[in-house]
Amino acid sequence: MEAVPFHDGNIHDLIESRCLDVRQDVNHSLQMHSSLVRRLSQETELEGHQGCVNSIAWNSRGSLLVSGSDDTRINIWSYSSRKLLHSIETGHCANIFCTKFVPETSDELVVSGAGDAEVRLFNLSQLSGRGPEDNAVPPSALYQCHTRRVKKLAVEVGNPNVVWSASEDGTLRQHDFREGTSCPPAGSAHQECRNILLDLRSGAKKSLADPPKQTFALKSCDISSTRPHLLLVGGSDAFARLYDRRMLPPLTSCRKRTSPPPCVNYFCPMHLSDRGRTSLHLTHVTFSPDGEEVLLSYSGEHVYLMNVNHAGGSAVQYTSGDASKIMSFIPILNGLELQQPASSVFRSRLPKRRKATAMLLQHEKCSRLTQIAEKSLEEGNFYHGIEACNEVLDGYGRDIGPILRHDCLCTRAALLLKRNWKNDAHMAIRDCYNARKIDNSSFRAHYYMSEALSQLAKHKEAVEFAMAAHSLAPSNPEVTAQLESVKRKLAAAESERNGKPNDGAPRSEPRGGRVLSLSDILYRSEGNSEASQDGPRSEREDSDYDEELELDFETSISGDEEQDIEPNILHGSVNLRIHRRSDSSREVEGANGSCGSPSSSSQNERLPYQPAAVIDMKQRYVGHCNVGTDIKQASFLGQRGEYVASGSDDGRWFIWEKRTGRLIKMLQGDEAVVNCVQCHPSDCVVATSGIDSTIKLWTPSASVPSIVAGGAAGPETANISSVLSANQRRLSHNRETILYSRSEILEHFRMHEFTEGSLHPFECAQS
Repeated sequence: MEAVPFHDGNIHDLIESRCLDVRQDVNHSLQMHSSLVRRLSQETELEGHQGCVNSIAWNSRGSLLVSGSDDTRINIWSYSSRKLLHSIETGHCANIFCTKFVPETSDELVVSGAGDAEVRLFNLSQLSGRGPEDNAVPPSALYQCHTRRVKKLAVEVGNPNVVWSASEDGTLRQHDFREGTSCPPAGSAHQECRNILLDLRSGAKKSLADPPKQTFALKSCDISSTRPHLLLVGGSDAFARLYDRRMLPPLTSCRKRTSPPPCVNYFCPMHLSDRGRTSLHLTHVTFSPDGEEVLLSYSGEHVYLMNVNHAGGSAVQYTSGDASKIMSFIPILNGLELQQPASSVFRSRLPKRRKATAMLLQHEKCSRLTQIAEKSLEEGNFYHGIEACNEVLDGYGRDIGPILRHDCLCTRAALLLKRNWKNDAHMAIRDCYNARKIDNSSFRAHYYMSEALSQLAKHKEAVEFAMAAHSLAPSNPEVTAQLESVKRKLAAAESERNGKPNDGAPRSEPRGGRVLSLSDILYRSEGNSEASQDGPRSEREDSDYDEELELDFETSISGDEEQDIEPNILHGSVNLRIHRRSDSSREVEGANGSCGSPSSSSQNERLPYQPAAVIDMKQRYVGHCNVGTDIKQASFLGQRGEYVASGSDDGRWFIWEKRTGRLIKMLQGDEAVVNCVQCHPSDCVVATSGIDSTIKLWTPSASVPSIVAGGAAGPETANISSVLSANQRRLSHNRETILYSRSEILEHFRMHEFTEGSLHPFECAQS
């Protein structure tokens, strides 16, 4: 794939185009051009913090950088000199997770949110004339109304008076500096802060079909820079939510829980919408620079791109049950969904001879890429074969005929099934479904669909597709073998379900009570256990926060030298079982509103819950690992947002081409974990931070372009395929498998402490 050019074209042609079209803003295109991105390397390292750097943000002009750390300090850095200007002792008593410059204040106001549930505002003008060490400055505003950690702050372009804070207490609050600069601590007798914009304390969904019930612990939020009335939030379930602030109810207090207001859109990849896993959640959500797309980063999952507006047909929507429908065998698909014949496609797209020539060249290029993909399938080079197919389907999908598209879809499905990374089987099902829409008599589409369903243990559906494939290609030995294989698997699954294993041994009975995983325990702790701070006990009578739990702890450690694991860390697994002693059926029930707002009225309780439609993914970005921390970002790079970047648990950060999902750069950015990736507003400069106490600045200063780059954490010597495969193994491990030493785990349980970064889903903290 190195020889395949990128879609942003030749940089020399781009520069020359300035003379031909003065209306074109070439600077936007040049900021993050592929030729510059591939030359990114570490320029400098900013030293000044004493703990993990959890937050970095540029001011609007890019002249200053603000950072927040576990050392509870806010540092202000000069972009031009790469020097520390101020280091503010904030007064926070826990990790700082978010920092922002308040816009339109001449960069004099900065705001911070931390694990102590406080939001603090500081005026940098009070530090005028002081050195970096003279940092004693009281906060200009102090808001203590949250009851859980504040994970994200948002500001509105052009608005110097308001900041929004998202907290794990399930509320998003609006702080207006004109109305007051302080509020009493949460739970105080006179607390009447009417600043809750979103009350999602009963808003989390286990799956699309389930009504919202549990506390939706907010992890991230963003306000669109082009349409500031649009607000995006993500948290402790699989669904990001888009709200229109103009349609939200008036601000409320925390005295009484309110039903979650209707949202404009849900966002979630279809294959994640019906998992029902409480551990699946978002760590970061953000708008694209033009506000037309959103980027979602999941813990234990990948990064996904989605369109914001579905009204114009640019986004694909689905409803509950659609995920199972595309896995169901239908002998004849809806004829209206069939694509046009190749002749009509090309005839309608060739109005001019010059355009016809360009289309022909593109078709030849796509044919060559498809052949490369098929060869990669034979040679076992699955990753590069998938990238070749992505280039065809996502880069030129609108300009190729249905025959070539069908062949490429089937080839990509085969490559995905052979690679077998996390959710590759679901991606293969999408491709097979689309291939069947083009040609319902394709035995390849039915064959690979059967294989994908078999990998997902959907054996009954797999048999149906295998039988269809066999009827279409009865003499194909692979199809015959697949049919026999899925029949055996179905018989074994039915035998096990009936309690009659093939070996004749009796099936062991599980221990009594509901068994929860470690992720459920920790995550439940995050979402519910501290909710007692929300108010008096009388207001929480319908909750299950105070259930009595019995805990069994069991750990086993095994050393496997063949596994790709970090040095000095034992590869172990932890199993925790919780047996409930009280009935947990007292959850908030019912639904109201287009986004499934809960209601306690008896009338609504009798109505069936009607889940809203959800916007599906348009692209997936794979290769990184997001398991170890809960603040990992995924960001758009450049003013046009043509590239996507994310940190990773392996100490690297990754850059993909947004359009095709093609990995174009992998950089060593930290000795442990990269969490934050923030692009400069106008220059080809990226700032990153993570577990290290330093901030790295990356510029296109490498002498030659490459796909890998080292940094202060060390040179990049690892094989790309090995790195990507190792990260996928970490993602594919059961979420209860933890790379951690037994003694440290037991010590944390003994002390009843889960310090940040020790166990998912908490962040790092100073030891």
